[in-house]
Amino acid sequence: MHVLVLGGTTEARALAARLATRPDVRVTTSLAGRVARPAALEGDVRVGGFGGVDGLAAWLREHRVDAVVDATHPFAATISEHAVRAAAATGVPAVLLRRPGWRPAPGDRWHDAGSLAEAAALLPSLGRRIFLTTGRLGLAAFAEPFLAELHFLVRSVEPPEPPLPHHTEILLDRGPYTVEGETALLCEHRIDVLVTKDSGGAATAAKLTAARALSVPVLIVRRPPAPDGARELPDVASVLSYLGAD
Repeated sequence: MHVLVLGGTTEARALAARLATRPDVRVTTSLAGRVARPAALEGDVRVGGFGGVDGLAAWLREHRVDAVVDATHPFAATISEHAVRAAAATGVPAVLLRRPGWRPAPGDRWHDAGSLAEAAALLPSLGRRIFLTTGRLGLAAFAEPFLAELHFLVRSVEPPEPPLPHHTEILLDRGPYTVEGETALLCEHRIDVLVTKDSGGAATAAKLTAARALSVPVLIVRRPPAPDGARELPDVASVLSYLGAD
């Protein structure tokens, strides 16, 4: 069985590692190529786009893929849509591995936003020193003139490209993070608002615990809905059972 994993997440890496132990399974992980030095992966790896729905469908046929697992980031809406459509066009079974979103706990001061632009519009009413953890893409939403008086600490795995917020300090780092480390970071930089996407998972959740303890408000950008027709599973174990490889 040849399984194509659309990767880039912790879950994708764990799934590839489990599948690679099976002598009856060939696993290929596809990465978008946005990270220059991705962590090591088990099995075969390809890097780069497919060329839209038609390109992905052609790749599935050419490489005789038996199942597709979309384990991309919950905000990678375009590739998820392409995966559903390409799988339907080729008759290849497909499943979406999407970790559950975060849920507020007692003491949290959460504010929801439907997009990065909406989050940016809410910021002036919440604080002036911002910890921005939405990744290196989409920072132009926070570079608007009406935010020129705010100070941003931007954390990213790789250096972000301009345009950037007017007053920006870049912190290059990769999770997982600890509550102690995140608490110290918020205090050191006198952060009064945390901005994050609802990525879910444990690797970057420590910042939410730290913000709760310090009563720092959190502005959370809601994730896009799953594509129509997608079969959604919450974890690696569920996907392995779906594939009959548990």
